Amino acid sequence: MNARIRFAISVIILGLLMTGPFVITALLIWAGAKAPERAMLVQLIAPHLSLGAMMTTFGFVLGLLVIRYLFRQYVQGLLKMAECLRLMLTANRDFRVLPEGPPEVRQLAEATNDLAQQRDGLMDDVDIQIAAAKASVEEEKNRLAALMSELAQAVVVCNLDGRILLYNSRARLQFRALAQGSTTGTGGALIGLGRSIFSILERNQIDHALEVVHQRLQKGAGAAIANFITTARGGQLLRVQMVPVLSIADDSPENDISGYVLTVENITRSLEQESRRDQVLQSLTDGSRGSLANIRVAVGNLMDYPDMEAAVRERFVGIVSDEVVRMSQRLDQTMNEFADSLKTRWPLEDVLGIDIIAAAQRRIEEQLGLPSKTEEIDDALWLRAESFSLVFSICGLAFRLLEHYQIKELRFRLQPFGKLAYLDIIWAGHAMSSETFYTWETEPMQVGSEHSPLSLRDVIDRHGGEVWYQRDKAAHCAFFRLVLPVAIPETLAAAEASDESQLRPEYYDFDLFDFRDQSIDLDRPLADLSYTVFDTETTGLEPAAGDEIIQIGAVRIVNSRMLRQENFNELVDPERLLRPEGIRIHGITDDMVRGQPSIDAVLPAFHDFCNDTVLVAHNAAFDMRFLQLKEERTGIVFSQPVLDTLLLSAVLHANQDSHQLEKIAERLGISIESRHNALGDALATSEVFLKMLPLLEQMGISTLRQALEASQKTYFARVKY
Repeated sequence: MNARIRFAISVIILGLLMTGPFVITALLIWAGAKAPERAMLVQLIAPHLSLGAMMTTFGFVLGLLVIRYLFRQYVQGLLKMAECLRLMLTANRDFRVLPEGPPEVRQLAEATNDLAQQRDGLMDDVDIQIAAAKASVEEEKNRLAALMSELAQAVVVCNLDGRILLYNSRARLQFRALAQGSTTGTGGALIGLGRSIFSILERNQIDHALEVVHQRLQKGAGAAIANFITTARGGQLLRVQMVPVLSIADDSPENDISGYVLTVENITRSLEQESRRDQVLQSLTDGSRGSLANIRVAVGNLMDYPDMEAAVRERFVGIVSDEVVRMSQRLDQTMNEFADSLKTRWPLEDVLGIDIIAAAQRRIEEQLGLPSKTEEIDDALWLRAESFSLVFSICGLAFRLLEHYQIKELRFRLQPFGKLAYLDIIWAGHAMSSETFYTWETEPMQVGSEHSPLSLRDVIDRHGGEVWYQRDKAAHCAFFRLVLPVAIPETLAAAEASDESQLRPEYYDFDLFDFRDQSIDLDRPLADLSYTVFDTETTGLEPAAGDEIIQIGAVRIVNSRMLRQENFNELVDPERLLRPEGIRIHGITDDMVRGQPSIDAVLPAFHDFCNDTVLVAHNAAFDMRFLQLKEERTGIVFSQPVLDTLLLSAVLHANQDSHQLEKIAERLGISIESRHNALGDALATSEVFLKMLPLLEQMGISTLRQALEASQKTYFARVKY
C-alpha cells in the first residue's frame, strides 16, 4: 500500500472522527423529542441549515487542505529524504539531501548531510588503505593484460565451459576478420568476455584436445600441450595450440585443470603461398623435362656422330637452340606469373608508413647527425614490409648521400598510388649519374660502421617493389623513389588497434574462471546475468506511423562489468529523408546515413551481438516497438527479457519528480558524455543500470523475475507506442 492510498484512508477516518460526535448527538436529541418539540426544532434549524452545511463543508475542506499540506511537507518530504539517504549510502556518495520544507525537516536534512560528510571522510581513509593493499594485485593483472595485448599471436583464455575470460587485441582482430554473413562490416563480433569459444571453434576438437592434455598430465609429461588444425566457419584454416591452466587451490587435486589457453594462427594464406610455390616447381619440372630430353638426344647424336652431314648437324643444333629458347621463355613466364609467391620467403608484416619514416629519421639524426623533416605524409597509410631492412636501406642511402655529396637535409614524402605506395627520399644539391645509382643499388649496404650483406636491390626485390632515381629540375632537388606494397585488406584490420592501445587492459576478467552457466533464467540473481544495453536513434517518435531506425548502439555487461570495447555501433539507411527537427536533436544527417546498410542487414548483426543476454534500455517500450515492427520484414525476433531503467527508477525512487535519463544519472552521480547518440546513450544507460543493481538488492529485488514484476506495477508500464 503506497503513501497516497494511506493518505486517502486517513482523511476519511479523520472526517468521520470530526463529524461523528455531532451527528450522533443530533440523532439522540431527535429521537427523544416529542412531535411538537421536533416541529419546533425544524422551525429553528431550517432557516440556518444552508449556512451550517456550508460552514461544515468549508471547515471540512479547510481541514483537508491543512492535512494535505502537512502530508506533503512532512510525510512525503520524509519519504523523499529516505530515498536520497539510500542513494548516499549506496549508489552516489556525493549526493546530498536538499534542505527544503518546514524548519524541522530542513534541520534533519542538514544534520543528515553533516553525518554523510563525516562518513565520507572515514570511507576515504578506508578506501586509501584498501587501494594500497590492492595496488600490487591490480598492477600484476594490468601487466598481464598489457602483455597479452601486445603479443603478435592471437591468445584466448577460457574456463572449462568454454567461456572466454581473456583475449588480446590480435585475437579480437583475427576473429573479427573471420566473421561471416550478417556480422561482417556491421560491428558484430565473434569474440567477447563471457561468450562461448564454441561459436568460433568446434566443440568436439576442443574436447578432444582437453582429453589429450589430461592424458599427458596423468603420464607426467613435461609439456602437456595439444595441437590441432581446424576450419573456421568462413572456410579459413586455423592452427590452434592448447595449454592447460592448472588450479592452484589447496583443496584441488593435483593436475586439476581450471581452464585452458589457446593460441590461434590463421594459416590459410601461408598454405596458399606454399601451394603456389609447389605449382612453380611443378610447372618448371614438367615443362623442362621434355626439353631436356630433346637436348640430351640432340647433343648425344652430335657427340656420337662427329662426321654427320652438315644439314643433319644443323638440324640437331637447331633443336638444341629451340629447346633452350623454349626453356628460357617458360622460365621467364613462370617467374612473372609466380613472382609474388617466390618472394614470400621473407616474413612481411603490416606497419604504418609513418612509423617507418619516424624510425629512419631518428636513426639518421642520431647516427649521422643529418637533419630531416617530412612533407605530404599520408599518416593512415599501411605498408606490407620488413621494417628493419627497410629502415636500414633508407639510412644506407642517407649515409651515401652525406658521404658523397655532403647534403644538408633530407625530406620524406609518402603517398598512396593504387595498391602501391611511393616513399620518396628528397634532397637538394648535386645531380647523380645513372652509373652511380646502379652501383649504390647493387652494392652491399652500409651505415657508418654497420654493414649488411644485402643490397638495396635485394631488399626492394624481396618486398616485391621497385626503386629509381629522379631529378626534379623545377624544384631544384632530386629524390629516390621506393615503390612498396600497401597492406592488403585482410591485414589492414590491424589499423583498428591504433585507437585501442590506450584501453588495451580491458578485455580480461579472471573472476570468469568460476562463471559457468549463462542461460537466461528468470529466477537467477541479477548480478549473475549478462546484459546488452542498447539505444536507437530514429527519424521520429511514431514507429507505427512510418518512422525508421537510423542508428543502433549497444554495449555488453558481463559479470556486473561494462565492457566498453565490446560494443555495437551502426548507422542505418532509413530509405527515406530525415526530418529537420530530428537532425537538430541527434545530429545525424541524410548524407551520413545514405549508402549505409539497411535495417535488413543491421538487425541480424545486432541479434547476433545480443544473443543469450537480457536486453536493457531506457524507455525500452519505444525502442522495442521499432524492433517488433520489423519482425515480419526481417524474420528477426528479439524474444529475450527486457529491463527498462525508466521503470526501475520508478520502482526505486517513487517520490522523485523526474525519471529522465539525465535526472537519474545526476542522482546517481554519473556524467553523460554524449547525449542523443545511440552508443553514448547506451553507455550512460549501462552505468545507470549497474548503479541500480545494489539499490534493487536492498529493496529485496534480487532476481530477474522480481525486477520484471516490480517494473510492471509502475505507472509508466502502461505507456504504449
